Amino acid sequence: MPKQQNEVRDLQEGNYVMIEDVPSKITSYSTSKPGKHGSAKARVEGTGVFDGQKRNFTQPVDANIWVPIVNRKQGQVVSVSGNEMQVMDLETYETITMRIPEDLDPESDDNIEYLEFEGQRKVV
Repeated sequence: MPKQQNEVRDLQEGNYVMIEDVPSKITSYSTSKPGKHGSAKARVEGTGVFDGQKRNFTQPVDANIWVPIVNRKQGQVVSVSGNEMQVMDLETYETITMRIPEDLDPESDDNIEYLEFEGQRKVV
């Protein structure tokens, strides 16, 4: 599994974290002061990398949490048909079928960048 454990205090906005077993990008991170009988707490809000849903959690800053290793890869568009495109990975030369995002109008031989985590892929 491409993920590792880190302490909650090591998280920063813009990093990735597993929230409800979904890789998410941190959009907000805040901490509270330690109380009389407890430790400081961190509130982390994030947006799912592949589904776009907002999620959050609150945990002590010294708790361990899973951090996904999301790979950023380069590809070349081989063909476009309907709302899907064939993309060739420029490192492994494997061909992948990907859905075209609404804000992108790819053509053959265009170079694209995409994120990959455990078989899920998304064009950025």
